Amino acid sequence: MNPSTSRFAATFTPASPAGGSPGPAERPRRDAGPRAPVHFSIVIPLHDKARYVMATLGSVLAQTDPDFEVIVVDDGSRDEGPDLVAAIQDPRVRLVRQANAGVSVARNLGISLARGEWVAFLDADDWHHPRYLEQLRRAQQAAPDADVVASRFVTFTDAQAMAAPLAWQVPDGDVPVERINDLPTRWMQGPTLFTGSVAVRRSLLDRMQPCFPPGESFGEDLDLWFRVGERSPIALVHAPLAAYRTEVGGSLSARHDPRELPPWVERMRERVRSGSLPAHRARSALVYISQMKIDMARHAVVRGERLAALRWLWAARRIVRTKRWWFTAFMILSWPGSLVRGYMDRTRASPLPPEGASAGTA
Repeated sequence: MNPSTSRFAATFTPASPAGGSPGPAERPRRDAGPRAPVHFSIVIPLHDKARYVMATLGSVLAQTDPDFEVIVVDDGSRDEGPDLVAAIQDPRVRLVRQANAGVSVARNLGISLARGEWVAFLDADDWHHPRYLEQLRRAQQAAPDADVVASRFVTFTDAQAMAAPLAWQVPDGDVPVERINDLPTRWMQGPTLFTGSVAVRRSLLDRMQPCFPPGESFGEDLDLWFRVGERSPIALVHAPLAAYRTEVGGSLSARHDPRELPPWVERMRERVRSGSLPAHRARSALVYISQMKIDMARHAVVRGERLAALRWLWAARRIVRTKRWWFTAFMILSWPGSLVRGYMDRTRASPLPPEGASAGTA
């Protein structure tokens, strides 16, 4: 297959500004109005991302598969981002406003308003390749029993991408689709997916509402992906069809201090304890949690807290026979924190720390 390069085209037409900020938008009901069903609903939470949101929407409106709607949920923005969205004349774009309640509540509201058979997600500073929806539809056809489809992704730093990403290459024609039946095990093997590269069948999300845990803003997306992965196989397109912006100043993930495991990890452990998971899924979940504890131990070394690092390492003793456990022990006993930090930066398998550790490597 020959690679093709695509650059986003801004296909929207802003309306002429009427002056001032638009009034509060009503929250439309899913069954309100004459809108016909669509195949995809793309939910975009928006909070103070005026600098990025138009490039994000441009990437969506440039899709080769036109059968979609866009639901932008403004989560109490204080900048001009909602005004920019409101000025877009494309009828596929809807703006909904809510008082600031957090990204989880915003996404849940978007899901409740979605008309599509499938709901995809995109943050207001990330992007979709023009063939993203086209390839997800092909994955749905290749794995009709899967309620979750996703793609690989690329990363750009904020400095590299500026307002919009550089073009990137994807293969022409059909691309391989991997069937994932055990997401924790697959995640530990390397980069898998992120929020902007996932679509879930709406009927499944409706049964799981509230899908994203209200009040949480770090790992709240992983919580959902692991839960839907426990209910359905995931069809993963092996082409990078979404772009994830990293190192955004002031972002919640950038401010996260990994001294404690996020709440969703305890919920995963509770599902294991309750017996709701089959034995093989329970085992992989516990190994995954142990790998996260290894990451916590390494973060503790970086902070100079070697006693805490040893406690985390002991808590991960379920995987004591692995190379990674013993290599981390060596780090704790002999490496300076700066060397551990450099090693972690070079070997991180995922742009979503600390979940990207590989079980089979150091």
